[in-house]
Amino acid sequence: MQVIRTVVELRSWSRRAHQAGQTVGLVPTMGALHEGHLSLVRAAKASCGAVAASIFVNPTQFGPNEDFALYPRTFEADCQLLEAEGVDVVFAPTAAEMYPSGAATFVEVAGLSNRLDGSSRPGHFRGVATVVAKLLIAAEPDRAFFGQKDAAQVAVLRRMVEDLGLPVELVVCPIVREPDGLAMSSRNRYLSAEERRQALVLSHAIQAAQRLAQVGERKTASLVEAAQQVFTTQPAVRVDYIAAVDWATLEPVEEVVSETLFAVAAYLGTTRLIDNFVLEPLG
Repeated sequence: MQVIRTVVELRSWSRRAHQAGQTVGLVPTMGALHEGHLSLVRAAKASCGAVAASIFVNPTQFGPNEDFALYPRTFEADCQLLEAEGVDVVFAPTAAEMYPSGAATFVEVAGLSNRLDGSSRPGHFRGVATVVAKLLIAAEPDRAFFGQKDAAQVAVLRRMVEDLGLPVELVVCPIVREPDGLAMSSRNRYLSAEERRQALVLSHAIQAAQRLAQVGERKTASLVEAAQQVFTTQPAVRVDYIAAVDWATLEPVEEVVSETLFAVAAYLGTTRLIDNFVLEPLG
């Protein structure tokens, strides 16, 4: 496995792979890898002849009071995991490589970037869209792989790719959960033992809404209420949002439509976690 530090090297690797007739896959990450990330790598390996994973803690997607300085950085362990999965290249640029001195260009998806997580984290999705656009331009992949857990991010990136006409397929892979149901996240390692126990309320809230939908409830207000009731069992957990939205627009919907996203976000101490599931109307 090769570790690449510059955009020029990454692009050269990708073009050689294409010239050899290979499909190129890209798995963008911020490191601190877990089974959720590795599931994306495996999906990429299953459909692409050449696979690159990026490890870059992107400063522009963190707010001034967020956890950029504390975000877990486990580069050596991450590389071992990626090599074991058969990744060909790890792209690990410096901040200066991704944002040269004097850089003044950002990518912003208007509207979508201010909904769900974007409402709670102003400027977050501008940073995400900018760094992913840079990674796609650098790697020139045929397919890029993302997790459904970051569903609002997926919506923003889908719109960005469509609006800019970028020649890449975004592949969205299912949420990977711990045995007790908690959605895997690099931020789970921030949690104390008590917070880890309390964090299960997110998946329990999701499950309550999902059970109601499965027996035919189409009114999203009822699904939100069911989730809210579950959150009341853990008063130490501060709810950020409980929402049922159209996954394409992130706009609220009153009844379940095609690809209705039911999403929750909450704080446990200073740690913010998210979870979701996708609903379809009854046939």
